[in-house]
Amino acid sequence: MSATSLLPLLPSLPVKEALPQLLTALETNTRAVLEAPPGAGKTTLVPLALLEAEWRQGGKILMLEPRRLAARAAAQRMSDLLGEEVGQTVGYWVRMEHIVSDKTKIEVVTEGILTRLLQSDPGLEGVAAIIFDEFHERSLQADVGLALALDAQAILRPDLRLLVMSATLDTALVANWLEAPIIKSEGRQFPVETHYLSPAELAAVGPRPVERLVGLVPKAIRKALEQEAEGDMLVFLPGMSEMRRVAQALEGKLASSVDLHLLHGDLNLTQQLAAIRPAPAGRRKVVLATSIAETSLTIEGVKVVIDGGFARVPKFVPRIGLTTLATIPVSRAAADQRRGRAGRLGPGVCYRLWTSADQLQLADRLTPEICEADLTGLALELAIWGAQDASDLKWLDMPPAPALSLAHDLLVRLQALDPSGKATAHGKALAALGLSPRLGHLVVRGQAMGLGTTACDLAALLSDRDILRPLQLSWSDPLPDIALRLELLDGQSPPTPGYAVDANTLRKIREQAQNLRQRIREKRAPLDISATGLLTALAYPDRLAQRETSGRVRLISGQRAALPTEQLGEAEFYAIAHLELGTKPRVLLAAPVRKEELLTHFSDQLERVAEVRWEAATEKVVARQIIRMGALTLQESALPNPDPELVAQALLQALQEKGVDRLPWSEEALKTLRRLAFLHHQSPAQWPDFSENKLQMTLEEWLLPHLLGLRTLEQVARLDFKEILLADFSWEQRQEMDRLAPTHLEVPSGSRIPLDYSHPTTPVLAVRLQEVFGMLDTPHVGGGTVPVLLHLLSPASRPVQVTRDLSSFWSSGYFDVRKDLRGRYPKHHWPDDPLSAVPIRGTKKRPQGW
Repeated sequence: MSATSLLPLLPSLPVKEALPQLLTALETNTRAVLEAPPGAGKTTLVPLALLEAEWRQGGKILMLEPRRLAARAAAQRMSDLLGEEVGQTVGYWVRMEHIVSDKTKIEVVTEGILTRLLQSDPGLEGVAAIIFDEFHERSLQADVGLALALDAQAILRPDLRLLVMSATLDTALVANWLEAPIIKSEGRQFPVETHYLSPAELAAVGPRPVERLVGLVPKAIRKALEQEAEGDMLVFLPGMSEMRRVAQALEGKLASSVDLHLLHGDLNLTQQLAAIRPAPAGRRKVVLATSIAETSLTIEGVKVVIDGGFARVPKFVPRIGLTTLATIPVSRAAADQRRGRAGRLGPGVCYRLWTSADQLQLADRLTPEICEADLTGLALELAIWGAQDASDLKWLDMPPAPALSLAHDLLVRLQALDPSGKATAHGKALAALGLSPRLGHLVVRGQAMGLGTTACDLAALLSDRDILRPLQLSWSDPLPDIALRLELLDGQSPPTPGYAVDANTLRKIREQAQNLRQRIREKRAPLDISATGLLTALAYPDRLAQRETSGRVRLISGQRAALPTEQLGEAEFYAIAHLELGTKPRVLLAAPVRKEELLTHFSDQLERVAEVRWEAATEKVVARQIIRMGALTLQESALPNPDPELVAQALLQALQEKGVDRLPWSEEALKTLRRLAFLHHQSPAQWPDFSENKLQMTLEEWLLPHLLGLRTLEQVARLDFKEILLADFSWEQRQEMDRLAPTHLEVPSGSRIPLDYSHPTTPVLAVRLQEVFGMLDTPHVGGGTVPVLLHLLSPASRPVQVTRDLSSFWSSGYFDVRKDLRGRYPKHHWPDDPLSAVPIRGTKKRPQGW
């Protein structure tokens, strides 16, 4: 088939009508945007049409696909149209598979492959065009690849064509950003009848996505098979876990004429084609798939769509430097794409497993991955490209600065970047492996340590989904042992009770490990299972953890997480690969790591500090020489001669936390505080504030100097707090204090009675009534301005009168009190004239002072 005759012979798919306009646009422009709805045929027809372009001049056409499964399927479909085997005119390149020949003119690649091609050859010699298919998915790799391609086009390859294809993206925005023309294909879409759940149906299942899907999807599938007489069914679920659970729930409950398929990237080609192609005559097909089937992959024969309503997306948490997979409601755009899959062949039906009210709450589009992802890989690629700053390149959405800063710090820790941000030889080596920077570091360093085989197996294991899956749908407790999985991978360990080994994942991981060994020229050797923890720590140095209690660990960041440490021998330290966040974080994959390994292999990250801190258990300041990594303590020994100022500061901090009211105040110190409070109330400008709040705020100023040389609360209790309070008072101020706020007053009996200043506005003198016989007027303090409140007491020291007007008491109140006291205390002297009577300290038989 010649190139000149190819275009008329292409299948009559909707996008075919737009191909002449597209070819014309790319003759005069080096960039273009094609908007075509799902199922229009853009993925298969556009690359074939571009083969006829004169500007190609024999150069290859690269087409990017977001997933391996879609790349293989696209290459197969185009080869089928040409009547060829894959690898002739059309080939593909995905991780661990490169099916091409010297005849290949179209190469379908996954997005990360383009980045590697650009880094190894920025001019892309021999490449005429790059097609960014399904760009509306806005994957991080696609954004990086396009940014690098635009830079290469601007500097090295002004003739390079860049075509962005999308089903639902805001093409006007993208075209304006690229300064490129828009070509639109209207497509053909049959009407799709859409059904929603009632609020009662939705309320009958659990609120969590997994509970909701497992409860609703199997019922919806059986119902749709009964109500819809023909056509295959496509079911959208967020991930493999939900697909397996739904499949288990349907086991034995579907008609014998119905075939159930799970569509995912781990399937071999035969299984993939069985899921993608129409069901054989007389049979129906139910395909459980993820969002891969929204736009980037066409499932033939589908007339019924069941949409679970969720998508699984990575969410990077900058606060702790972790990426977690979040299950979130699907966007309105994605929901429309999913529904549209039912209307490609004729009228279809879509069952949405949410309410019509929920539909109104859906976001228009999901946030681009570059805005929420871990940018460690991106930061390394930019450094290798030579971009000192992300703003040096052209982005539809600028990578967030905080995430880039965290990525830079991690790459420096992994020795992939130097402190100035330039890529090191080590960084370039690990990027060339096509792994994440973490796992690349694991492989390169592991090989240097003589652990190449184990490092490759472990990197492959950690880069894919878990090879172990629970047999029970309700199983929730993780089996975190990474070493166990390595043994399973190596065939050393029998299956674990309660779990099954995923054969497809196991096969793929073994192939990837073999591929890694070939790439680093490492011969297969026996695994060193004992090195699992150390190698895991190399990849995740920011997730090291220390056991606090059985079942709980503290991460290097200080965060705590649940980990069934009894399953890992109750080790002291752990390297954590996967962590599930939430209200109760828990470790999903971990391996013990020895303290000696941390001290040896992470010496550049160790911090040696002299720590002086308060120990509540012993109520004293302890001083330790500590070697630590973040919040982890590796070694601790006594510090014999700590800095006295640090000791005093630690003691002060403990006292501050306890509060001023908990200080070991003596009774004399408390009385002094009360007198000072009285004076401050009377004259705030002359006398300083010694209130509890003020003392708490200024504790360092007035107490710290007196703590030098002390280490315990017992020693603090021996301090003279009265003198500490008055330390800054001159002799004259102390004399004035005694004059204005005397500690005692002398009464007619000759006794010196203490004054109580508990209330700063009302000094109280509690004195026996008989001791003030002859006292005409109420005594005053504060320089004669404040009358004291007299508590006149019975011989038993019980108040019989409270007054500030002693003169009035003698003239009237005394005689009523006298009647009562004479009967109760007959041995005491109760004169008729108290003003002329001699004050008495004792009884009338044995008066003192007579």
